[in-house]
Amino acid sequence: MTPRRIHRAVADETRASSPPAGPAGAGIVLDHVNKHFFHNGTAIIALANVSLSVAVGEFVSVIGPSGCGKSTLLRIIGGLLAPDGGRVRIGDATPAEARAAKRFGFVPQTPALLPWRSVAGNVTLLRDVGRLPWRRQAGSGPEASGDAASDPMALLAQVGLGSFARSLPRELSGGMQQRVSLVRAFALGSPILLMDEPFAALDEITRDAMRYQLLDIWGQTHKTVVFVTHSIPEAVILSDRVVTMAARPGRVASVEEITLARPRTEDMEDSEEFSFHAHHVRTALRASWEGREP
Repeated sequence: MTPRRIHRAVADETRASSPPAGPAGAGIVLDHVNKHFFHNGTAIIALANVSLSVAVGEFVSVIGPSGCGKSTLLRIIGGLLAPDGGRVRIGDATPAEARAAKRFGFVPQTPALLPWRSVAGNVTLLRDVGRLPWRRQAGSGPEASGDAASDPMALLAQVGLGSFARSLPRELSGGMQQRVSLVRAFALGSPILLMDEPFAALDEITRDAMRYQLLDIWGQTHKTVVFVTHSIPEAVILSDRVVTMAARPGRVASVEEITLARPRTEDMEDSEEFSFHAHHVRTALRASWEGREP
């Protein structure tokens, strides 16, 4: 058996023994999705025939060169953009329906905190301003599933910000502000998180710490996550699968199943298995950059 097949066999076994997934209806399916924009009268194809499924409770990272449509894909999933062709389903709903039902939590590149609200006020903001109709469905939502992220104050303490609950954003460092943004998304209790390079602006040490704090929180909830990143190590250590996209037009070039056991630890980044996956993702990324098949 080749090393590749060995890792696939381990992946099957890992999935079979993994903990229960998140709320029903949180799965994502994209079927031959297309999207184009116009620039100076010229059509630019952002996405071409993108097909991808994300299982309930799965953590999927999307990586690729700039301009390959990663953020566009995320916005289409979240109902912020409509595709020009193809089909997108969020469980039994359209993206627009899922968005209206507050089934998405967004974590952007910048924290986007309200400067006049305290840390506690920011993490509870989304819950304060909107109703969550999906929570009332039988068997869904944090109340039904025992979602640990339903307690924002407990989450703040978990990420080391319990003593800063009354502080204003200007009193926090960039890394601390991004932790607040992360807690805010989980505190909303939505079954799906869409994360667009949330750690890109952080220094490497803070970024390393943030990815493991994310894993700690996600490990309690097993929400469905689509995570956009430019970092190969970050994609590998976080994910169940890593999707590499190619540009011009934006399309799925390869999908790497990550067989590292969970929970993930920093020591795993020194393992042969981690290097194996990072090598394959790097090879696929290089091929996508050069415009050839991986």
